[in-house]
Amino acid sequence: QVQLVESGGGLVQPGGSLRLSCAASGRISSINAMGWYRQAPGKQRELVATITSDGSINSVDSVKGRFAISRDNAKNTVYLQMNSLKPEDTAVYYCYARLIYYSLLYKRGPNDYWGQGTQVTVSS
Repeated sequence: QVQLVESGGGLVQPGGSLRLSCAASGRISSINAMGWYRQAPGKQRELVATITSDGSINSVDSVKGRFAISRDNAKNTVYLQMNSLKPEDTAVYYCYARLIYYSLLYKRGPNDYWGQGTQVTVSS
């Protein structure tokens, strides 16, 4: 079984910073990509940023220059440093991983996994 555990959300004033972390655990063979999506009330879930195992990054235009995604492959962990936060960044942030896992003796996947979500609220 694979689990993604997020941490680091909370309440912050506009212009402030937060750092999200997400650690993947379980019978993981390799992780192709990790990243973050978010969902604001009444809106669809949207991509924030993803990073592949070789460091390639994809991010939404609205966070470029403010958010930075990074990854520790040895720890199966992805980070999202969020600076200059705006009220429109308020959302539940979900960790994402596309990975290959072990089932008994065999490799399976890649499959997509999601964390439980962490609330980020930007408000004065």
